[in-house]
Amino acid sequence: MVDADPAAQMQLSMNNLVLRILSAVVLAPLAILAAYQGGWAFVLFWGVAAIAVLWEWITIVVGPTHRLMFLSCGGAIAIAGFVAWLGRPVVAILMVGLGGLAAAIFAPDERRMWVTAGIGYAGALLLAPVFLRADDIFGFAVIMLLFAIVWTTDVFAYFAGRALGGPKLLPVVSPKKTWSGAVAGVIGAALVALPVTSLFGSFNQLAIIIIALVLSVVSQCGDLFESWVKRQFGAKDSSHLIPGHGGVMDRLDGFWAAAFVACVIGLARGGFDAPARGLLQW
Repeated sequence: MVDADPAAQMQLSMNNLVLRILSAVVLAPLAILAAYQGGWAFVLFWGVAAIAVLWEWITIVVGPTHRLMFLSCGGAIAIAGFVAWLGRPVVAILMVGLGGLAAAIFAPDERRMWVTAGIGYAGALLLAPVFLRADDIFGFAVIMLLFAIVWTTDVFAYFAGRALGGPKLLPVVSPKKTWSGAVAGVIGAALVALPVTSLFGSFNQLAIIIIALVLSVVSQCGDLFESWVKRQFGAKDSSHLIPGHGGVMDRLDGFWAAAFVACVIGLARGGFDAPARGLLQW
């Protein structure tokens, strides 16, 4: 096989980078605006994202023809978001469970566990940020902190990995990711966490740094997990919905993982009444 022209490869890489930047310029302000508004706008934003991720997951796992299965599972996710907006978090979680039951009924036998896992994946992507944002006092602060950690991790890891190279992080799953990029991403997240949280009050700085380090690592694990899932089914991208990024799942794999872990920590310390406070105040 003849290798591709290096100049052509570089041009393709530059074009892809430009598309990534343009997509981020459009989508990031929308995400921040939805987070600032909170309420139904925030639930709608993440509800659409979760249903898009569910569609991509099902398409990867069983193909695009299982419309009845997608409608039943997607309907459960949509109702879960509506119920969460009404302030019934436990019922919302149960609705995601009903979506998993629908998956078990309609999915092909050999892919049943995969489809059920997709319901949990999409449900967590929706409910974790919604539960955190529902905290009237610290909800917006936590969402902005999550954005800062995940986005900074991605940017630092991408550019440091390309500039420094070095040993691969997990080449079997994601051949382009390097240890230098992973470490740079974690450092960047720690550096950005304090100035972001300082905009919303005074917090235990050591705790914030530790949270940033943990969530940065978790974010990168979410990225690797999504790459592993795609590799199981021979998919390069989850879809082509976002220019330069592939699919919605490709763009939110790190945020999904970080938001889920942040929500678990917040719920463990603050309960459903104040999960964001539970995460931030130590």
